[in-house]
Amino acid sequence: MWRTLALASAFFPGLFILCIRLLRWAAPGWSLKDRILLSGRLVSTVQATMATVSGITVVLSCKNVVHDRHWLAVEYVWVLVPYMTYDIYVMYLCHWHKSQEKGILEKKHSLASVWSFLLQERLMVTHHLFILIVLTPITQVRAAAGPQGPLHMLGVGSWPLLCRAPCSVWLSLQHFRGELGDFFVGCIFTAELSTPFVSLGKILMQLKMQDTLLHKVNGILVLVTFFLCRILLFPFMYAAYARQAGIPLYLVPFRIPLHCNIANASLIAPQLYWFRLICRKAARLYGGPPGGGGGGGGGGGGGGGGGGGGGGGGGGG
Repeated sequence: MWRTLALASAFFPGLFILCIRLLRWAAPGWSLKDRILLSGRLVSTVQATMATVSGITVVLSCKNVVHDRHWLAVEYVWVLVPYMTYDIYVMYLCHWHKSQEKGILEKKHSLASVWSFLLQERLMVTHHLFILIVLTPITQVRAAAGPQGPLHMLGVGSWPLLCRAPCSVWLSLQHFRGELGDFFVGCIFTAELSTPFVSLGKILMQLKMQDTLLHKVNGILVLVTFFLCRILLFPFMYAAYARQAGIPLYLVPFRIPLHCNIANASLIAPQLYWFRLICRKAARLYGGPPGGGGGGGGGGGGGGGGGGGGGGGGGGG
């Protein structure tokens, strides 16, 4: 755990700084803001790829979706913790440099600039903090499991406790997580599959390549991967439990506690919001005049709806 945490804490900021320096050599005419934006998106793509590969590995390894275990379901969370912390700061850097470009002369790291950042990026910051404060401790609990009813089978991974007060979260962790649900944690990791395509779309726009065929093809990939891995992911997890428990899919919501269903609805709500933004931008991209759209590749923010984030520095997704 500590070794993974230390390595990840050095890896992501180190890769970010390396990208900025390489871009200074490769594109000397670029501003610092442009180098920061592109570097953040490249690092986001690397993290999203790591998360997706980890998630697929866990999902394919856990034949029993409730009881099977895989070490990556726990270990990769300690990669996410420093990444999410790093990404919040990169989002702030991007926000500050964009504000400077617009003529908003706020001092760097001042209370005013931080508050402006929190207001503008409140959804993504909330998403990142939720992963750090709620998802991380839930996925790390490794105490003996309690009674193994439907509550335990679906109230695992990153699903439960959204509706509980923070003070009760830690008291409830043993009851909910126990030794169960690595499969569902892996599912959440795969939500990052769309992030590289979102980042690529924003990179292409940054390079003034939004009128190319590559950008349009990438826009389709954003729509498909986001829908599959951030929207259909939730019914897929319900279906996996239904198959494991030997019950029809439509009975699953009635076999688990109400607050688990509310938690799932709360988790999917921002994904639906981001998907709506992506669809609107894609409609402009494919239905409007050349150069008029931005969005198939860049829409939403979608950071990381679940396991991994993406954030402003990485272009969301």
